[in-house]
Amino acid sequence: MHFFFVLLVCAWVVEAATFDTSINHTIMDVGNFAKPGCQSQCGNLKVPYPFGILVDGQDNLNCSVHNGFDFGIICNTSTNPPKAFLRYWKNVEIFDISDNELRISNNVAEKCYDESGSVYRDVGASIEVDGTTYTYSRANLLTVVGCDDYVDFVADAGMRKGCGTTCRGAEEVDTDGCFGTGCCQVSFNINNFFIIFLGSYENHTQYNISTFNPCSYAFLGERNSFNYSLLADLKDPNLKNKIQDTVPIVLDWVITRENCSTAAQDPDSFACRYANSYCIDTDVGQGGYRCSCEEGYVGNPYLSPGCKDIDECADPSKNDCETNSCHNIPGNYICSCPDGHDGDGRKNGRGCVAKSSKFPLLKFILGMSIGFISLIVGASWVYFFLKKRKHAQSREKFFQQNGGLLLNQQNSSKEGVIIEPSKLFTDEELKKATNNYASDRILGQGGYGIVYKGILADQRVVAIKRSKIIDKSQIEQFINEMVILTQVNHRNVVKLLGCCLESEVPLLVYEFVSNGTLYDHVHRIDGGMSWLSWENRLRIASESSGALAYLHSAASIPVIHRDVKLANILLDDHHVAKISDFGASRLVPLDQTQVTTLVQGTLGYLDPEYFHSGQLTDKSDVYSFGVVLAELLTGRKPISMERSPQERNLATYFITSVKEKRIFLILEPRVVKEGTVEQLETAAQLVKRCLSLNSEDRPTMKEVMMELESLRKYTKHPWTNSQHANEETTGLIGHTEIQYSDLHEIQLSSYSNVGNDSEQYTTSSTVSLLHPLSIPR
Repeated sequence: MHFFFVLLVCAWVVEAATFDTSINHTIMDVGNFAKPGCQSQCGNLKVPYPFGILVDGQDNLNCSVHNGFDFGIICNTSTNPPKAFLRYWKNVEIFDISDNELRISNNVAEKCYDESGSVYRDVGASIEVDGTTYTYSRANLLTVVGCDDYVDFVADAGMRKGCGTTCRGAEEVDTDGCFGTGCCQVSFNINNFFIIFLGSYENHTQYNISTFNPCSYAFLGERNSFNYSLLADLKDPNLKNKIQDTVPIVLDWVITRENCSTAAQDPDSFACRYANSYCIDTDVGQGGYRCSCEEGYVGNPYLSPGCKDIDECADPSKNDCETNSCHNIPGNYICSCPDGHDGDGRKNGRGCVAKSSKFPLLKFILGMSIGFISLIVGASWVYFFLKKRKHAQSREKFFQQNGGLLLNQQNSSKEGVIIEPSKLFTDEELKKATNNYASDRILGQGGYGIVYKGILADQRVVAIKRSKIIDKSQIEQFINEMVILTQVNHRNVVKLLGCCLESEVPLLVYEFVSNGTLYDHVHRIDGGMSWLSWENRLRIASESSGALAYLHSAASIPVIHRDVKLANILLDDHHVAKISDFGASRLVPLDQTQVTTLVQGTLGYLDPEYFHSGQLTDKSDVYSFGVVLAELLTGRKPISMERSPQERNLATYFITSVKEKRIFLILEPRVVKEGTVEQLETAAQLVKRCLSLNSEDRPTMKEVMMELESLRKYTKHPWTNSQHANEETTGLIGHTEIQYSDLHEIQLSSYSNVGNDSEQYTTSSTVSLLHPLSIPR
């Protein structure tokens, strides 16, 4: 019995050891890597096929695939040691080539200021890999170094990211990493293009910043490769060169963008056609395939004769045979025992056990029977006990890891904040609901997680927010959102149905809102949407402001959303607005009117007063909502680098247009056509007050809601309705104190691309924007 129990335990150990070995398996061995007759090294860089070094800029020897277009390397021997450059970018140096990545030299954006605030150096940064077999790796981070700076990062598919740094003096510079004071970092996923623009809030003139930080820098580079040295970096005139020398950009590479099954249809060009190699489909960027050696083989899978067998018996460190009786076989090895011994011969297996020459048959049968029965009973008990304990330990581990302790603290410190058992989902339930988190179930993704569409066992359709691989700050964001939504009950706020903390990453389950974001409808629908009328815009604005007013003043504990924007306003089947994404929100104690927090928000929507002071109030949401109203009125995005400098920032341009009485020139044509003068003028003044730089001059969200509701009650009177125009014109006599310098006859079709960033809305009719004395009331 003891023998069989030991055997069972040893089998488990062997299985675990085999698993670990497979994890550490190397795909490509670089000992025999270059094509015969081709140069295999440039300076300190080894160049494995499918890459190849070109001769006089050409690949006449076919040293690389694709005639050297993507994989050709130019070796510059004028330096000591020689340096390698990609043929595709002749000025981009290659630092390292691995089985799936390239590390290349960096491109750093730089902007420098003198003590008067004048710019004496301004260099942008951009690298494009579109049309190649390269993709930016997810191992890269965007980093900004400076004390009064922000970056506008534009990537493929129109994605934009921002990151800002502030300091009130040298003594405020962060001493423990890039957290916004002296240095900040942002992670994201891009494929094949980016461009970096650097800007400054005060041109380094405030707090004498230029004396210890004359220049700011921004760059994309490998995570953890930039060692920030605090104040010394801000003063270092050679920091740009250090970054370019020590912080590489990481690229993923594939042979072609085809998948394995498609590429294999052409045997002559298929790269994984040699012995003991196999094809790997990749999911990075736009997809593609690479080759690898099978388990137990090494070599270059892209070259004939392919991968060769590893002789594990020739190296004792590569086998675990108990004696010297190791026998190599293709792709593996076996161990044997001496005569008179039984077992598998492995140190981590059953080993070798001497046979007994004298053993009565009856005793043997009896012992084997008892041992077998005991083994079955014992193994079953051990299995179920260990499985149950492992499951409980795993659930407890994930519960704590995903913020369960923090949630318990929240529950005990805030009355009424309790997660009911009916709202706790299991990991298995949510895996089944999302088809194991299939990619075709993804609804969207943001800074804190990915949202999937799920169908529960009771056929309810839900949205499941799955956090990304988390750190401490993301746990706090996740628990914060759950605590906030647990106590919120409003028809215009996305309803939290439950959560799951026992999975590897935390999950939130919401009601499913089917019609996408308001941002999609305002900015991304070709030709506009027929339902997005002036009346519906007012309704959505009123519903959204009502939800925010509820959060500010009617919730059991006031809530400041802190990230109000079009992308966080969802629309259901009936186009009813629902406020979402409370990951950045903050609860405000009843005896306080403001809280001090690390500045968070979205570029273009962020309250300037909050940004500079770090003091968060409900008026910060009012400012962001003012930008949302401006977007609804104009169809313009909050920030667009495609517009002229005076029009680039929507909030500033809107206020200027109101002051200069030319607001009707920037409104969206449909809004101008369907709204009355009184409505549009009142709405513009409301936006202007919401966007006041001084928070005390802004209305409360409740006042905004009431004013929008009042606007909705106005009698609808489109300007294009010319019927009875003479009678209504007469009624305007005596109102000459209203001056609209921007009212004149204009073709609506001329608005079809206002500012190059709003969706088109065209008509063949002409709308008369008349002199004040003839405007219908």
